[in-house]
Amino acid sequence: MKIIPIANSTIALSECEETEGTVTKQLLPLTRREFLSGTGILFGSIAMGSTLAALAPSPAWALELKTLSTAEGTTLMKMGRVLYPHAKLPDAVYALLAKDLDAGDAKTVAMLKDGIASLNKAAKGNFDNANDAAKLVAVKSIEGTPFFNAVRGKCITSLYDNDMAYAAFGYPGSSWDKGGYITRGFQDLKWLPEPSKEASPEPYMG
Repeated sequence: MKIIPIANSTIALSECEETEGTVTKQLLPLTRREFLSGTGILFGSIAMGSTLAALAPSPAWALELKTLSTAEGTTLMKMGRVLYPHAKLPDAVYALLAKDLDAGDAKTVAMLKDGIASLNKAAKGNFDNANDAAKLVAVKSIEGTPFFNAVRGKCITSLYDNDMAYAAFGYPGSSWDKGGYITRGFQDLKWLPEPSKEASPEPYMG
């Protein structure tokens, strides 16, 4: 199960107090040197009142990348949304795609960086700032390349195998450890008409 660390925006008052009029040195999780070396951070928020908001302790989320920059991670997120567009899924889910791709070996990361550069070129400058139509044209122009196939393939697991996607699409999760599907939605097919009694005989219980 993949979980996005949720950023806590609440700062304790004790951390802001100054007793001698000097600014104390703070231990930051990411130094300027680390940021300039290519490590990026993806961040955003989940709409309050939404189904997904109940899964997070805070509406704000943040995810650190190990090798890709923030801009590169953002491009992968937006490419994933072009490939698999779901209005129900927040950016936090697409950020999982960037994180999973970022975890590849050096050869894979180099391929991703080259692919992102080609995607920007296809979008005539900056894929992230292009409109939806231009994004689609740019993605189609690189279809079949190793970069395209790597991102599309990773989407299958990154976007759909997590609690946020389950909640968004109404998937109740595993049932085998709760008695099985017979009593937990086996015939709960809301998108189909109600079957006749003859078509739904009592299950054989052995």
